[in-house]
Amino acid sequence: MQVDETAVLARLEAHAEALGFSQIGVADVDLASAEPGLLAWLHNGFHGTMDYMAAHGLRRARPAELVPGTVRVITARMDYLPRATPPGWQAIEWQRLGDARRASVSLYARGRDYHKVLRRRLQRLADALADEVGPFGHRVFTDSAPVLEAELATRSGLGWRGKHTLVLHRDAGSMFFLGEIYVDFALPLTAPTTAHCGTCTACIDVCPTGAIVEAQRLDARRCISYLTIEHAGPIPVELRPAIGNRIYGCDDCQLACPWNRYARRSPLPDFDVGEPFDDPTLLELWQWDETTFEVNTEGSPIRRIGYERWQRNLAVALGNAGPATVRAAASEAIVAALRARLPGAGPLVREHIEWALEQHARAQKTVAAATASQSGIPTIASSVDTVTSPATNGPSPPMRAAST
Repeated sequence: MQVDETAVLARLEAHAEALGFSQIGVADVDLASAEPGLLAWLHNGFHGTMDYMAAHGLRRARPAELVPGTVRVITARMDYLPRATPPGWQAIEWQRLGDARRASVSLYARGRDYHKVLRRRLQRLADALADEVGPFGHRVFTDSAPVLEAELATRSGLGWRGKHTLVLHRDAGSMFFLGEIYVDFALPLTAPTTAHCGTCTACIDVCPTGAIVEAQRLDARRCISYLTIEHAGPIPVELRPAIGNRIYGCDDCQLACPWNRYARRSPLPDFDVGEPFDDPTLLELWQWDETTFEVNTEGSPIRRIGYERWQRNLAVALGNAGPATVRAAASEAIVAALRARLPGAGPLVREHIEWALEQHARAQKTVAAATASQSGIPTIASSVDTVTSPATNGPSPPMRAAST
């Protein structure tokens, strides 16, 4: 049977829209020109402890090796801003980041796990294509295999690569997920678009840890999203103050991007904010035991980090909520809550709790000294000075990590 691939693609676009996708495209499988950049990124160690990145090597840039027989990749993007996102949402997020008592969770993670949502809908899109052309070989992916998602997305016209490394679209910013369908027949390619970042460096300038080392080059080892999600061990001490109250991911580079004034709300209820993540405080989340964590993160991408990393992240954020950033009563409540968790904490969480208590002790000293200098009254050591391990005492890290 002869198939009009152009007509098929047009009908597939309609199916995609009905499934909640914002746009689809078609990319070729020849990504050879992207291989040197991938190898250099791995050589520099920018992947951190994500050893699977190095293990897959160039397979990530060779779709036909990952899925033999692949000749085209259907790419798709899906907006994820919650349906109820208010106007001026970026300013609201900046306000949340500026309040040390509140917990900041990356916007994409406040609803259902996108892996499940996209994978299911990508398969339904593949089924719709099979209805058009008959049985064909395919495999669907969404951030779940060695796939150069951003490279495929830009080559197929879903946007251009921003300086923060994310894909940007003129009419949608960067607040969207990407997914792919590897197929074994030749649909017509869709044309790439041009870049529109110009001389803007807002994303580079705003990064709290200097993780965007140059345009389109990210050192994951310094990225807060990596540190709070992918990284399983201790968070480097020198980067902890810059994490602020970010307990799962970081949206700063996207909040600063001018193109995200055009970011779109998702039409799907899946990405609506779950009740546990509707503007919680750090102390509210710190009170969760492991069972509560499992219940409240059911169906959420947050569950994948596990309870231990969740507590580790919260301990860092609570350490950054000292008397210099919150009222004295709030600081005292945080110290009490941190102390209460020490006896049952494992080595990883204990080390971060001790660090957090040390930050409060130092901040109390600073506040007391400033008050005394104004009143002429000599300072008296606070009892909180004795709660931390002597091994953790050392020079205070900078509030902003140096860029590399």
